[in-house]
Amino acid sequence: MSTYTMTSTKPFTVPDCIQAKVQSRKIVVVTAYDFPTAQMLDQAGVDILLVGDSLGMVVQGHPHSLTVTLEDMIYHSSLVARGARRSLVVTDMPFMSYQISPEQALENAGRLVQEGGAHAVKLEGGVRTAAAIETVTQAHIPVMGHIGLTPQSIHQFGGFRVQRDEAQLLDDAQAVQEAGAFALVLEGMPSALGEKITKSLSIPTIGIGAGAGCDGQVLVFHDLFQYGVGHRPKFVKSYANLNQVITEGTRHFIDEVRSGAFPGEAQQYSS
Repeated sequence: MSTYTMTSTKPFTVPDCIQAKVQSRKIVVVTAYDFPTAQMLDQAGVDILLVGDSLGMVVQGHPHSLTVTLEDMIYHSSLVARGARRSLVVTDMPFMSYQISPEQALENAGRLVQEGGAHAVKLEGGVRTAAAIETVTQAHIPVMGHIGLTPQSIHQFGGFRVQRDEAQLLDDAQAVQEAGAFALVLEGMPSALGEKITKSLSIPTIGIGAGAGCDGQVLVFHDLFQYGVGHRPKFVKSYANLNQVITEGTRHFIDEVRSGAFPGEAQQYSS
């Protein structure tokens, strides 16, 4: 039984994110891809709803996120934005929507805000992405960075592998902060390194497989609730098993239809 009670319905904003680090208040982030999920997570008190390009795997059934298009992200972002009242909506910029040039990044970030209803966008990469981050933030579009195990780079990494190059990751983190990002996702790295990067920055870090020393944590909704997923990474903890609930409920429905118990009198209109 949860003991958490949401004490404020005031929207969680980019400045609130920065202030949370100052106050040592952990930031809670969960991915969302549709309207009802966004509503539930928002009402539960989640700070940030991340419209992740992970939808390529958990919603579309692909083995990675590289097939996700900008149009996919705009569509799913618009669904989440309509369900969010308090949570900050951050939307991933998908593969090849920002890598060509900073100008391309700005144009596509603008579409995610204008058409997708996003409050902020997220770009993968550190030093190599800094110019794009700077261009987008100078247009007053907030940017969340993402370094470490960046899923759009899995072919270069040889798969979903823990990243351990401390010097490079520290350089990446500083480059993202100096480019103007308001927060930074740290994914798939040793806990000690995640904590070291967190302490080196003035912007908050959001960990996913980067240890408890980060300023916040994010999990994919489908991992969090065992919903339609198979393999779960080491860093995942599930808080419910929706696969089991849905399967059992469906079997109960099948039994009642075949036995004639459904629809009963309560589910039928009288003449």
